[in-house]
Amino acid sequence: QVQVTESGGGLVQAGGSLRLSCAASGYTFSSSSLGWFRQVAGKEREGVAGIASNGITSYADSVKGRFTISRDNAKNTLYLEMNSLKTEDSAIYYCAARTLSRWYGSPPLVGPWYSLWGQGTQVTVDS
Repeated sequence: QVQVTESGGGLVQAGGSLRLSCAASGYTFSSSSLGWFRQVAGKEREGVAGIASNGITSYADSVKGRFTISRDNAKNTLYLEMNSLKTEDSAIYYCAARTLSRWYGSPPLVGPWYSLWGQGTQVTVDS
């Protein structure tokens, strides 16, 4: 079954850290571009970070210097290391994959560019 599944969300104090994981299955993980998005109820979905098959990354300005996206192709897993968390980082975080074609540039942080989505994991940052 072709799917991606997020884990690692939870409650953390402001200034703290959290690592999200996204396990993929059913397709060739190593050749896919991957991304993390987040959404707060009543607001537009926001692109957070992306990583191409060759490791090139992209970040939203709001998380640059605090978040790090990485991938382990041997484990078919995507990660998002989140440090110096702020209350405004609270959201449901979604993993996304572009599975249909290989991309070598900086991955766009635009939802429709990705074809496969997870169910999301809640991150709550408490002040």
